[in-house]
Amino acid sequence: MAEALSVWANPSSPHADGRAARAALERARADIADALGWRHDVILTSGATEAISIAANRAVVAGRCRGATEHDAVIAAMGPTAVQILVDEAGLISTSVLASELGEGPSLVAIQQVNNETGVIQPLDDIHDQVEASGSLLLADCAQGAGKLPLPDADFIAVSAHKLGGPPGIGALLVRDLAALAPSGGQERGYRRGTENLPAAAGFAAALRSSAFASSWSKLEALRKNLEQVIVSDGGIVIASSSPRSPFVGAYAMPGTPSAAQLVQLDLAGIAVSAGSACSSGSMKPSHVHQAMGLAPEISGSTIRVSFGPATDEADIERFLSEWRRIKSRAAAA
Repeated sequence: MAEALSVWANPSSPHADGRAARAALERARADIADALGWRHDVILTSGATEAISIAANRAVVAGRCRGATEHDAVIAAMGPTAVQILVDEAGLISTSVLASELGEGPSLVAIQQVNNETGVIQPLDDIHDQVEASGSLLLADCAQGAGKLPLPDADFIAVSAHKLGGPPGIGALLVRDLAALAPSGGQERGYRRGTENLPAAAGFAAALRSSAFASSWSKLEALRKNLEQVIVSDGGIVIASSSPRSPFVGAYAMPGTPSAAQLVQLDLAGIAVSAGSACSSGSMKPSHVHQAMGLAPEISGSTIRVSFGPATDEADIERFLSEWRRIKSRAAAA
């Protein structure tokens, strides 16, 4: 990013500096596509939210369907008339409900790869086959999975750099066939307006090239397994424990102790967690993800979301568990 900032010019300008910036931007775009294993078009955006909005508003099919546990950005972009596809108690999409909705005609179907609150991994390759067979299009929100898991089969994929070690303010919409997307004019081959963010694109590419998150998957799986064994043995609940889950996100309930009380005490101890999505946890609203999964209000209201990253180690896990037990003991003594 520092190198890109030192040579920055508007990549759309025709002068020599602009052409040099354009070349650097295209190198970053190619690196991003290569690191993600994507062989189609890459539209650079300000993040996954904008990428989702572009696909949701400009995909050239009439209908709109979305999963019940999607990120708030997907819910907003798909609109209030979008058909909601239910999930089961494990947080997994109901394929029978999906089949019923797909029978109503071609739609854009938005399903996330990894849930941002529970870490549940949807079987997107199977879902894509179902969507494709109906003549519909699949939009996969891969903000929590890109750079960690292989990309799924999908017509549109939304990714975000800051979820995989890159800078905030940059993401991409991966498009299998640009003919499925109505253009808007402007930059990015006419599919996104605004000056391209070359320094952030360079940072995005560098983060992906590092493979820091993908290479830490096995380590974090082992660490999270140890953490969850202790939580369960001490009377806590692991949300969606029976589902395939990403080791980068965990949701844990401490029955009888409100999420807000846990957040405050953990924050005072220097441990940063959240309740639900970090994008909306400040409101402390009931989680629509938990509601869709049928969690009892007392369980949902005592659940925190814990994130893990490449630098997370055994000492971090032990420190968290020490504070978690202390909070639980205080609640029991109150």
